[in-house]
Amino acid sequence: MIRALGGATIFAPVGRATLGLGITQIIGWGTTFLLPSVLGRHIQDELHVPSELVFAGITVMFAVGALLAPRIGRLMDRTGPRLVMASGSLLYAVSLLVLAVSQGPVVYLLSWAGMGLASTLALNTPSSIALAQVAGPQARQAIAMLAIIAGFASTVFWPLSGALDLLVGWRGTTLIYAATHLLVCAPIHFLVLPRTAPPQPAPASAVSSAGGGVPEEDRSHVYRLLNISLSFGAFVFTGFIIHLIEVLRGLGHPAASTLFLASLVGPSQVGIRIVELAFGHRYSFMMSAVFGSALLPFGLGLMLLDGSNWAVAVLCVIAYGMANGLKAVQRATLPLALFGRGQFGAYMGRLALPQGIMSASAPTVLAAVLDRFGAPGALWLTFTFGVISLVAMVLLARRSRTTR
Repeated sequence: MIRALGGATIFAPVGRATLGLGITQIIGWGTTFLLPSVLGRHIQDELHVPSELVFAGITVMFAVGALLAPRIGRLMDRTGPRLVMASGSLLYAVSLLVLAVSQGPVVYLLSWAGMGLASTLALNTPSSIALAQVAGPQARQAIAMLAIIAGFASTVFWPLSGALDLLVGWRGTTLIYAATHLLVCAPIHFLVLPRTAPPQPAPASAVSSAGGGVPEEDRSHVYRLLNISLSFGAFVFTGFIIHLIEVLRGLGHPAASTLFLASLVGPSQVGIRIVELAFGHRYSFMMSAVFGSALLPFGLGLMLLDGSNWAVAVLCVIAYGMANGLKAVQRATLPLALFGRGQFGAYMGRLALPQGIMSASAPTVLAAVLDRFGAPGALWLTFTFGVISLVAMVLLARRSRTTR
């Protein structure tokens, strides 16, 4: 029998929830965020819109999701994850159906706005909140396992979308994806998630004194530092991955090399998440967070110094992928460690708002910087944001030394 999560089998509630949410996260990311990179050219040709508008759908999705995230986080604290996440799957199905029948830019962007609301209900942040409620003390390992599974979204959906596009076109592909959310994701959410939220733990002061988070009087300052670090990191992670191939080309790498270099991001993300799952219990949350934050400016700084060198570029892309892989885990595990489970959904929702705004702006801002200043300009901007994220994380680590 397969064992995971510190000895719990995948047939136990925590294992079922982790595996089920892993499947819905792969589908959620693969049918939304990753969709335009494969189908975008055909959507652009058929709707007669510029490529900027096609990719603006992602910006709309992140922006809408960011605005609604705080309310959804508080809602999940009160009601539990099942109905919220199942509703998100139904809304994904409707939004993808609208995308499939769209004939112009207005309906196209409205479908992405619907996916933004759906993502707030059923994608990244809600899945972490749900696992924290289900897994309890095993939450760190469960979230790390979830991140490993979700890391295969591009591996599964880039080739799948390409194959379906050849068979049934982009409209047929989105219809199939709508049915997948309806017939696969919604039932999974109903089957693996609890109907109600777990009992609230002791008040914050009592939790803090028992090691369940930072003291109440430090929480505002800790929240601000965490907010800065995660938000500036989100800008880099979201924007840079979209423009990575263009940056590498701008540094002089040929087309074949850029594709190979970009392909290293996925294995680097998954590899570091496996390390976090296997050995994370041996070191503190903050040690892992500082290490991950340091990898980002390290890789970008090396690329600024000698990014045209192929070996250096390999090291830079691997460092970026590892930083991205750790941040995907830490976005959920750090708030859990610092603030405890009692108001985890509320804190996750509040943190998701600025992260979503930064993520929404990143593709457009970096595209403009690339057009005007080329690859060096984009690298300087992302390096600066990476340094800000690192400094905030180091200050946070000093402020919360006792947090494991």
